[in-house]
Amino acid sequence: MGPKTSVAPHRQPFVIAFAVAGPLLLALSAGNLLDPIVRYDDYPALLARPDGFWDKTLTEGRWLNYLWHLRGLVTPAGLNFALYQLLWATTAAALAAAAAGAYERRWFTVVLALVLLPTPPVFLMAPWASTVIPGLAVLALYAWLALRLSQKHMRLLLPPFTLLAFTAYTTFPIIILIICAVATRKRSLRDLTSLLLLFAASLAVSLVLVYTLNWLVHGIFGIQLDPRRSADPAQGLSEMAAHLPLLRETLAVFLQKMSFQSELVLAFHIGLLAVSTVVVAFRKPLEAIYLWTVMALGLALMALQVLKLGFTIPARAFHFAWILYAVLIARSAQELSQSSNLAGRLARNAVLLVAASYLVQTAVQFTLFRPWQTETRIIARHIQDLPGLVLISGDVRNYPSARKAGVHEASSLASRLTLLSQRDVILCEDHPFRQPPPSVCDTLPAHLRKPKPEAEPSWRIEPLAGGHVILFPPAQGHAVTHPAISSRTAP
Repeated sequence: MGPKTSVAPHRQPFVIAFAVAGPLLLALSAGNLLDPIVRYDDYPALLARPDGFWDKTLTEGRWLNYLWHLRGLVTPAGLNFALYQLLWATTAAALAAAAAGAYERRWFTVVLALVLLPTPPVFLMAPWASTVIPGLAVLALYAWLALRLSQKHMRLLLPPFTLLAFTAYTTFPIIILIICAVATRKRSLRDLTSLLLLFAASLAVSLVLVYTLNWLVHGIFGIQLDPRRSADPAQGLSEMAAHLPLLRETLAVFLQKMSFQSELVLAFHIGLLAVSTVVVAFRKPLEAIYLWTVMALGLALMALQVLKLGFTIPARAFHFAWILYAVLIARSAQELSQSSNLAGRLARNAVLLVAASYLVQTAVQFTLFRPWQTETRIIARHIQDLPGLVLISGDVRNYPSARKAGVHEASSLASRLTLLSQRDVILCEDHPFRQPPPSVCDTLPAHLRKPKPEAEPSWRIEPLAGGHVILFPPAQGHAVTHPAISSRTAP
């Protein structure tokens, strides 16, 4: 039987899963499609401005993303977001088809895809959709190839795809490893060892190549830590041990985000994962070993980064953990459903509950951006024809709708207003990692430079000699904060 026969049966389940997943994901995020939320450092990707991303080639080694910034073609934010969602739907459908098996019931392929669709880190990363498009394209292509190529060819492609994934986002190589592991049909401990060695070598070569490129271009062999991270690199085991609270904080935030801050939901997930692991380990021990080995490797790499470099890692970097969780619970339900019994029905219902609840939660989460997007559109209309300079002053990030939308930087507002109104907007905010505000801001009257707190702050436009000021009064009892520099969190 030739190679085509061995892989072709996966294709129809993938097509069915994608036909369900793609439109559903777009429908759930419809509130964000017409006017997507864009974080401050995603604007260079949206507007195809490579100079705005250049520093990240040195501080994060994200060369693939930089090449994407060179494309010259500027497409609407809504189109970029839709492409981001469809690339993830492709990855989810292909992963589900590979994990569920070629000759099994297609129901499990579709349901696993539905559990993968609302992966919380994918939602958390959505405001950077324009930047992450090339990275998701790499994942989608490798997952799609897993349904068409032999195990040998997938291993041959692992090194170049690891390099591409690494230069797009630091933890994407772990997802490449998951795809390769899930697509493996001839499993054995020897094969797992060879896969891990190949991945380790691929990751090491990727690091060396990125370091070398940085040396050739920037004159620095390595990745220089961004000052925004407030990193505290450890020089020995004692200093690494001192970073254990940062590791606990990283894991605590990750678990909170995955469970939407509900201890009851978290307990449900942990219990479901434990039971699913036992089922898969009993029915398909090698499959359980493959999945949990990748999980352990991914968590170990994340822990090592926190302990060694001394900063927390955001929950959006933990895609791999949810993917493996989804595969384990779906495969457990699939195994228990081989015969008609109560355990199989309970398992299927549990997986459906996870899929349905998180799909609904994702739809709800996308509505949180609406008030901020609406208010900023109104502001843009007001300033579009105003004469003179337009300045922004006050406490933007603690403004109620901005806080609800999770605005990280006040520069997001300036970039958005410039994009919507097609005119320059000056942000009057001092920041340790940016140039001081223009001198024109120093001439502002005191009541405009530092507005008084209000019980229910509401933005307003104040006239000024030679222009206007968009004022955001701070809320009473709410100090001005700088989230981007107040904690050691990797952007």
